[in-house]
Amino acid sequence: MGFSIKKSLAIFLISFLTVSATCQEKGDSVTNLKTKVGKKKKRGKKKIRLPEVDLSHWKVTIPKGEGKGGALSVAPPKILDYANNEVLKPFMYNDSVSGALVFHAYPTDATTANTKYSRSELREQMEPGNDNVNWTFAQGGTLKAKMAMGKVSKDEDGKHHKVIIAQIHGRLTNEQRDLIGQKDNNAPPILKIYWQNGKIRVKTKVLKYAGVDKKGVLSKEAWTDDKGRNFEQEVGFRKFTIEVKVSDGKMVVSLNKNEFFVYDNASIRRWGVFENYFKVGNYFQTRDEGAYASVKLYELSAVH
Repeated sequence: MGFSIKKSLAIFLISFLTVSATCQEKGDSVTNLKTKVGKKKKRGKKKIRLPEVDLSHWKVTIPKGEGKGGALSVAPPKILDYANNEVLKPFMYNDSVSGALVFHAYPTDATTANTKYSRSELREQMEPGNDNVNWTFAQGGTLKAKMAMGKVSKDEDGKHHKVIIAQIHGRLTNEQRDLIGQKDNNAPPILKIYWQNGKIRVKTKVLKYAGVDKKGVLSKEAWTDDKGRNFEQEVGFRKFTIEVKVSDGKMVVSLNKNEFFVYDNASIRRWGVFENYFKVGNYFQTRDEGAYASVKLYELSAVH
């Protein structure tokens, strides 16, 4: 009788341990499955990245509008809501994967007054919403922009179309405008920085005649482009950083803090008579049918 009881208890104990082990194994499997699924879901989530660009002191011009001189511009504070602006969306939008602010352009009939080319380009405004407050070289300034070329079309020779990605544009005061009898305040750009065939190219203005007088120097006809210079590094479609530092009679342009072009010639010193403003983005340099370009802007700062 005692043997039967012991035998029954042994069988019961073995059965209990077996069931417990099975349940534990199933539990571990479920836990492992949940863990794997959780990890899979976590890996599947894409991180949203936004550009580090404060637009509170910039307006944008896009290739939308009516004819020459009719290109549309959006200034602060409206530009701050660019992501919800239906007019801007095709030309200025976030790439939330790479964390860039993209400027897209293609040839249209809507251009600014003094050019045949289209642009999706930022224009600095020291006083938000006001184009009449600008800076001189004596006041100085530093522009820093981290950028990359996006998609860009090719010409009939198989070369990518070129794009001006940054500028320092000159401006006449009202008194200077009236002195030379010009209809607007536009002056030439002292600096143009291009993306061209995968390289960064820099062009500046130089005087045609060094002895031009104080009135003559204000005229566009007194200035012409220099031959231009290419930085040695080929950036291609990778990120790069452009920095421009200006001071009284001097301008320094650098690429990736590695290569530097220094301009401190007589023409730069005479340029001190003009007001200026920075420009950054996509000033597309072709009217070829079907052409297009996108420029990515990751970081931007301008200080004076």
